[in-house]
Amino acid sequence: MKYSANSVWENKDQYDVAVIGAGHAGCEAALACARLGFRTIVFTVSVDSIALMPCNPNIGGSSKGHLVKEVDALGGEMGKVIDQTFIQSKMLNKSKGPAVHSLRAQADKNEYSKTMRQVLENQENLEIKQAEIVNILTENDEVTGVQLYSGMIYRCKAVILCTGTYLKSRCVYGDVSMSTGPNGLQSANYLTDCLKELGIKMYRFKTGTPARIDKNSIDFSKMEEQFGDERIVPFSFTTNPNDVQIDQASCWLTYTNEETHRIIRENLDRSPLYSGMIEGTGPRYCPSIEDKVVKFADKNRHQVFIEPEGLGTNEMYVGGMSSSLPEDVQYAMYRSVPGLENAKIVRNAYAIEYDCIDGRQLKPSLEFKNIHGLFSAGQFNGSSGYEEAAAQGIVAGINAARMLQGKEPMILDRSEAYIGVLIDDIVTKESHEPYRMMTSRAEYRLLLRQDNADQRLTKKGYEVGLINEERYQRLLKKEELIKNEIERVEHANVGANEKVQTLLKECGSTPLSSGSTIAELIRRPELTYDMLKPIDNARPDFPKNLAEEVAEQVNICIKYAGYITRQMRQVEQFKKLERKKIPEDIDYDKVNSLRIEAIQKLKEHRPASIGQASRISGVSPADISVLLIYLGGVYK
Repeated sequence: MKYSANSVWENKDQYDVAVIGAGHAGCEAALACARLGFRTIVFTVSVDSIALMPCNPNIGGSSKGHLVKEVDALGGEMGKVIDQTFIQSKMLNKSKGPAVHSLRAQADKNEYSKTMRQVLENQENLEIKQAEIVNILTENDEVTGVQLYSGMIYRCKAVILCTGTYLKSRCVYGDVSMSTGPNGLQSANYLTDCLKELGIKMYRFKTGTPARIDKNSIDFSKMEEQFGDERIVPFSFTTNPNDVQIDQASCWLTYTNEETHRIIRENLDRSPLYSGMIEGTGPRYCPSIEDKVVKFADKNRHQVFIEPEGLGTNEMYVGGMSSSLPEDVQYAMYRSVPGLENAKIVRNAYAIEYDCIDGRQLKPSLEFKNIHGLFSAGQFNGSSGYEEAAAQGIVAGINAARMLQGKEPMILDRSEAYIGVLIDDIVTKESHEPYRMMTSRAEYRLLLRQDNADQRLTKKGYEVGLINEERYQRLLKKEELIKNEIERVEHANVGANEKVQTLLKECGSTPLSSGSTIAELIRRPELTYDMLKPIDNARPDFPKNLAEEVAEQVNICIKYAGYITRQMRQVEQFKKLERKKIPEDIDYDKVNSLRIEAIQKLKEHRPASIGQASRISGVSPADISVLLIYLGGVYK
């Protein structure tokens, strides 16, 4: 759809940064730029869609909780807002090690969106404008402004694309196809053509969402009630844990069955996913119920989670049953599930197709390689999920600001943060489906735990300018307390006296035959730092606002010391390759003995370092060795 303006005029106000889109990426990007002192304007097709949760009503989850904690540690907003608006909270994977513990909170969707909007509205240097952007204006491959559908031009020095799933979006179920964005909102139909004219390569991806069902039509007696954690852990390191200990809403678990699967199989020819009506590629790790039934034919049931969308609504989210089947099939399918026999659908399930980019066109700073001042973040980069979007948003915002400051970009590598893994994968690896963060993607996940995100990244947020002095000093105090306490328990001895032996017996631990240090006892799988408090007479009193965090870190650092040391050695090897930079002007055709495929891939990607080059599909270890020898000889 080609855009043609009837009239063109310029807004006389001057801006530093224009953010296109006010979803989870756009909110973090706009707040970062404004908080760093740059006059910022954020455009959205609807102010009612700011921080909208068009799909699942939760924040966090496996690996995603890590991202939210990291965004918070850098000075972002998502963690603070979910702490204010959650209705249930759970720490996932508690039966496993701390590397994969992930916080997940059920959100009150309307309250989350409303609260984030208020943050944006009250942020100094930030304006919100409801409008559709149709053109990115450039001169000599450098951003100069944006143009609205009305024809008005806003001049700026940097643009951050955070368009989410709105570009030429199409919602589909059965044979119904509507040119709308999520939740029936207006799609953005013109910007794609402009981006293509700028030489940007586009993909067509799709995602989907399940139906929303009226709570009054559900029989919860046939389902398993799911409760939140007894002791709630906040997402933000600035939130007082005592302030989030609330009465929580329940979620519910039920299952599909053979009848459900029969209904789906018999109507696959009516599914746009299988009829060819949908062109876009969907997320492998968040499949529709049709995909589950087809790909996992040996499974006679699948989990279905019934989750409240908020405290002020009766809409319930049917987690695990995303679909694009026709409306009549949806009714039959959902009503075959125990507890949903009389379900009334408030909103039909649907799939949504949208335009996004090949992320390999971006630098690790999330700036386009060929257009100075144009940045990109969120689902538009080919990723999925609110948390992945927010993580990219804050990095794009920080780096747009640093570009305007004349500073080097902030690049997080794979050994520093899940955000580093996320962005490196997006800009380095070819992806033909929406990218989803997973703990298995992080090679150094024992070091990149969610509990130590503040220790890893708050200093960077402070250096950037998003973390204030008070919060930074709190971190330094916490680190000092942890260090001193670890050193103390490594040398604190306890004897094999009656009090010690009784405690060990109560904890199911082997009695002592001779003396032991507290640290040695902590390393026993069945014991923890907190459990040993009755026999640790010299334990100091920590400040109330740090006590829980210090105790947790002391326990983890001692219990996993050997593994942590081993992984730190691996990180040092990794960093050697990351520090070996590849000159931008390198001519790969002159590198003798490089395979043709490697030359093609390296020319296409233009990696910044040997480390990044080694992660490109089609570049072998032998190619890396050749490249290292060449760089050593030519670029000394």
